[in-house]
Amino acid sequence: MLAKDNQHSRWRRDAGSNLLIYAPVPVFREGGKLFVEAQAANGLQLWADHFDRVVAMMPEAPSRPRGSWVPAEQALPPSGRIVIEPLPYAYRPDIFLRELAPTARRISQLIEEADYLSFAIGGLFGDWGAISALTARRMKRRFAVWTDRVESEVVRRSAGEGPLRSRLRARLTHRPMAWLERHVIRRAALGLFHGRETYEAYSSFCSNPQIVHDIHLKKSDHIGSSDLRHKLDHCHEDPLRIVYAGRADAMKAPMDWIETLERLAERGVAFKAVWLGNGDLYDRLVSRIELSGLGDRVSAPGFVSDRRAVLRALREAHVFLFCHRTPESPRCLIEALSSACPIVGYESPYAADLISTAGGGVLVPIGGTGRLADCLASLATDRDRLRQLILHASQDGEPFDEVSVFRHRSELIKDHLAPGALAQAG
Repeated sequence: MLAKDNQHSRWRRDAGSNLLIYAPVPVFREGGKLFVEAQAANGLQLWADHFDRVVAMMPEAPSRPRGSWVPAEQALPPSGRIVIEPLPYAYRPDIFLRELAPTARRISQLIEEADYLSFAIGGLFGDWGAISALTARRMKRRFAVWTDRVESEVVRRSAGEGPLRSRLRARLTHRPMAWLERHVIRRAALGLFHGRETYEAYSSFCSNPQIVHDIHLKKSDHIGSSDLRHKLDHCHEDPLRIVYAGRADAMKAPMDWIETLERLAERGVAFKAVWLGNGDLYDRLVSRIELSGLGDRVSAPGFVSDRRAVLRALREAHVFLFCHRTPESPRCLIEALSSACPIVGYESPYAADLISTAGGGVLVPIGGTGRLADCLASLATDRDRLRQLILHASQDGEPFDEVSVFRHRSELIKDHLAPGALAQAG
């Protein structure tokens, strides 16, 4: 069911456990229909497994963004238990200031109708999650905040990259963003921080911080026992198979990734590598592959919409090589581990936490492309150790699936945000 302007059917607060969330994943209209990103639609249905009704506030983009999209009326049940409430796409300061007052009034109405509140935050202008949180606070309602990366730090680190206008914007906004993040988190009754990275950044500002995960990985997506045995039995075969799946942008450092492979080639190691995904730096990545002379060993086919093909690539690879430079909690590392693909890349609290149980990976300091190449060369030579890492990766990935992680977050929300409880003063 979709909410339409001035036609929103009110839902009584006493009708059951009604959840209001803000999700920054955009929606868009085309041919009179509202489209939602396929993974976001799946997430809404997972929330609905635990609440009587879910209302999701989401920004409405002016045109089709990149990604996999489905008509909302087909992706969501017709019962009205899941409602998408489009909000203005207001990331420009002038648009945000123009839309602020009417949107805040609409948000306050939705808060009034909800039993539980959880808002994703991150940004400055157009951050309706922060506006929702502050509105709930004024209404003396308890709420949760959710985030999967330290947005202000991501922006700060981008201040030295890209066009002049982008660098200037980053320099001007990262400090106000950090202030807003902390201001909202201090007022939240519950902090849902995706992964150890965001938890360590924000937990000291939160009265009730919790480590959670947000993944869209079914139990059936995990590598099966027969496929795992086959992978273990054939991991001695050349060449070393390397994969990465994610956006080719500054956060993922694709130039570090290809530099690592250049260094690996210099060591005389036989390997095959593939980068699955596009992004702002995709063209540069492809050019670098061609200039390096590694075109026969390294490929970058771009965005792969077939999720089964991505999981197949992870299961077939010996190593998941990543060079993430910013404080975030990328889901691709969990997907790799669940595919029995050891993670080899830059150190971070998030990555270290994921492999803390069985040790299904190897981490080096950020910027150490030479050390990454050394690690890969060592694994190419010592296939018994590689076999052990593959087994340990499958063990580290075993606890993660979408049903479990959405149940965990839902239980935390219900346990700590009881309807009728007022926000604490201060």
